[in-house]
Amino acid sequence: MSSLLVDNIGALTTNDEGIGTGPTGVLHDAAMVVEAGTVVWTGPRSRAVRSTDERVDARGCAVVPGFVDSHAHLVFAGDRTDEFVARVSGVRYSAGGIFSTVAATREASSAALEANLDRLVREALASGTTTIECKSGYGLTVEDEAKSLQIARRHTPEVTYLGAHVVPPEYSAKPDDYVHLVCSEMLERCSPLAKWVDVFCDRGAFDADQAAAVLRAGAARGLQARAHANQLGPGPGVQVAVAAGAASADHCTYLTDADIELLASSATVATLLPAAEFSTRSPYPDARRLLDAGVKVALASDCNPGSSYTTNIPFCIALAVREMGMTPDEALWSATRGGALALRRDDIGSLAPGMRADFVLLDAPSHVHLAYRPGTPIVAGVWRAGQARPAQGRDARGTTR
Repeated sequence: MSSLLVDNIGALTTNDEGIGTGPTGVLHDAAMVVEAGTVVWTGPRSRAVRSTDERVDARGCAVVPGFVDSHAHLVFAGDRTDEFVARVSGVRYSAGGIFSTVAATREASSAALEANLDRLVREALASGTTTIECKSGYGLTVEDEAKSLQIARRHTPEVTYLGAHVVPPEYSAKPDDYVHLVCSEMLERCSPLAKWVDVFCDRGAFDADQAAAVLRAGAARGLQARAHANQLGPGPGVQVAVAAGAASADHCTYLTDADIELLASSATVATLLPAAEFSTRSPYPDARRLLDAGVKVALASDCNPGSSYTTNIPFCIALAVREMGMTPDEALWSATRGGALALRRDDIGSLAPGMRADFVLLDAPSHVHLAYRPGTPIVAGVWRAGQARPAQGRDARGTTR
């Protein structure tokens, strides 16, 4: 059984209030011991065991849990730069741009789709994301949705069936027929390949009754619910998500007081996707309002080719602090432990003993630099289950033996 000592950590964020100081459980001048891919001890470095197989010297830098990206659309083909240029020139974003990606994805080979997904997963990992969710939703036929899920599940266990992304053009005059397909033949084919079922409940997509039907059908097939909700305007998405017992209601840009009260009294996490607002020039969600009401909040990338083409969670953290009223502590917690809650995972998002050893070494003295130095590649090393992975920034500052 291999063991690893991560030593000389300037600030270790554990996300366990019982271990360190503050809501994120920070330990200063700390060390961490990993055995067989699991954290077995954290504490003052003066008390750390020294007889491990390997040692990493953090040289006084910060260590944080690996980022948990609980909302991403990574199985797609094509390019939507024209749409982006139009949008930054003043054209308002709507859900209809998805159709160009649907056409390109249907035409692409499985090999091409997988190569693109693999590129994005590696890109995310290099910037500190050690767990990522992946949706279908750009095929919108039985065969193409199944193909997308088969590809996704080779890269992550957090696979989501999103046949109800939008109504495809061939069903534009008969949306209820498409909902029936999503809930019957398509679901029968796709449910063995997925863990989650999702629906886009918003203007230009699916209404409350249609969305509720999709989530009920998914639950009957053993899929857990999540939902796109209240992105493009006020609507019933949050109510539908909470009524379905969804793990997460995602976007949450336009919320009423009743929506927030409902989220606060439920186990449904509000997953905020600030890179989508950045790209679409839309209003940002009011994270401060949610947090003050006691809502559990996650941060995720929403990586997709149309409205949020980034896998970079540090960028999302910086936006959350700058634009959404979150503190650096809250943003980091939401991008790690919050993301784990949105995926109903109790083994990731924290560096307490017993958790999977997914962690990130920052080329900085504290995690505050994730927001303080936006756009700077301060991720110096990434470990997943105790194994070193490539990082996008400088070489890991630590030394190993």
